[in-house]
Amino acid sequence: MNEVQDLRWAPHVTVATVVVRDGRLLLVEEAIDGRAVLNQPAGHLEPGESLAAAAVRETLEESGWTVRLTAFIGTYQWTAPDGTSFLRFAYAAEPIAHDPARPLDTGILRALWLDPAELQAEPSRLRSPLVWEVVADFLAGQRHPLSIVKEVA
Repeated sequence: MNEVQDLRWAPHVTVATVVVRDGRLLLVEEAIDGRAVLNQPAGHLEPGESLAAAAVRETLEESGWTVRLTAFIGTYQWTAPDGTSFLRFAYAAEPIAHDPARPLDTGILRALWLDPAELQAEPSRLRSPLVWEVVADFLAGQRHPLSIVKEVA
């Protein structure tokens, strides 16, 4: 066997959910490196979890909203300035119920609803360029059936 260790590239796999109510987007404000930034409810895929289940779970944990997924928006690849690679799987969802007493994930300052123009007006507050990219695709009507993402047992 070769003495050189077999290192494989392993991007961070994340999910994000675009939730719209009365023309406004559900976002979370989170503290990152001392800054308050905006993101969709989003987070990392956990072992043994489907992408769809992760999207629903992360939305609840970060915003207190229970949602129903309605479509798959797309897959996005991005490398952060520090060299960290991400694969984001984005879903569209409709809000079902809100639990205002539910504690939000560590680092989440609050959940809020913004119209798309308000979000686009603050590019420096976006956690990453993925936030607007996903919203822009959603607003352009990009939707795929949920069945396009298959979990194979």
